[in-house]
Amino acid sequence: MNDPLPGTSPHARMAGENIVCFAKDWTEDPTSNNHVMRMLARRNRVLWLNSISMRAPALGNRGDLGKIRRKIAQYAGGPKRVKDDLHVFTPLVLPFPHNRMAIAANRRILKADINRHRRRFDMEDFQLWAFLPNSVEYFGMLGEQLRVYYCTDEFSQFSYMDGKAMVEKERRLMEQADIVFTTSRSLLEAKRPFNRETHLASHGVDHAHFATALEGDAPVAPDLAGLRGPIIGFFGFIHDWIDIDLVAHVARRRPDWNIVMIGRVETDIARATGLPNVHWIGRRTYESLPAYCRGFSVGIIPFRINELTRHVNPIKLREYLSAGLPVVSTALPEVELCGDWCSVAHDPEEFIALCEQAILADSPEARRARSAAMQDEDWEHQIARIEANVMRVKRARHATTHEAAAVPAPEPTHP
Repeated sequence: MNDPLPGTSPHARMAGENIVCFAKDWTEDPTSNNHVMRMLARRNRVLWLNSISMRAPALGNRGDLGKIRRKIAQYAGGPKRVKDDLHVFTPLVLPFPHNRMAIAANRRILKADINRHRRRFDMEDFQLWAFLPNSVEYFGMLGEQLRVYYCTDEFSQFSYMDGKAMVEKERRLMEQADIVFTTSRSLLEAKRPFNRETHLASHGVDHAHFATALEGDAPVAPDLAGLRGPIIGFFGFIHDWIDIDLVAHVARRRPDWNIVMIGRVETDIARATGLPNVHWIGRRTYESLPAYCRGFSVGIIPFRINELTRHVNPIKLREYLSAGLPVVSTALPEVELCGDWCSVAHDPEEFIALCEQAILADSPEARRARSAAMQDEDWEHQIARIEANVMRVKRARHATTHEAAAVPAPEPTHP
């Protein structure tokens, strides 16, 4: 067990709690879902439920069919311990999140499965955490003592989701939650009207992991070894919020630069696939990312600017900086708040100019300074604040419940 942070009461830290959480699939690229629960599982018992489906599958899509087969196999294998006291379980549910009959059936299935595994892991009293809006369908049916919603995105704006349905589910979820966390300031402003216990939980970073990019004798990732000239690097999920036109524009205007795009691709990249200096190298492990950062000249965040990304707080910003990289991003509101440590471009030409400036101004000293600036941004500090808020709300709810129980029932009246 780690010591509490300076200035943090040990009574404010969560320890010995049981947590059931509805989240994305554990094995996808790590996001705040993974980091938060990984940290909480050091002192608490966590049962992580892999995604219960945010959209109906496309039965003609090989990827969706493969995912269904994997989930059936994972369900049969039962919960798997992945770290400390964190177990991951894949529920077997009907993948139709907006169909009333499917939801009713899933409630019965999930309740039976979760109760069985709660008994197995001795999780009698527990908190129910939700990272996904459609989790609201299962609030109140499992006997949870506390409900937490951790909001990471404006889910209604994802192109592959039913936006109207997501708005309605999230509203219900926030109204039923005891406490809500948001990962960006714009989300905080948007969600607070639905729950007065709404708090900012800005992303942290695994600083120690990414700072290994600064170790002088460590090798660069083999994929980068043969590249000549500056390497403009990105890692993350490559979906329709990535500005492929911007990537192609930078590559055409600077043919002596290498643009390295790391991550699973789920969008049309045809506009940039024929360019010899753009390298799409697929998904790489989280463990290997510092080795890629060692070879990057600049870390980029080439997001489109729209209603989805206006609410985004990209984890990769702090990961790049922890690795010492100069960072150039499009004008995301959360990134603009970190202007002391990164550069923000408002058009493609400015994006190129800022990358050029970053390359020319970089130095080993500048990289060490950027990394050092992120030391107090690590997940330990962020989790301590989250825990303090959760325990405060839990104590207040416990006190209110006991006060209500202590009030004697009124004497019956008779005519």
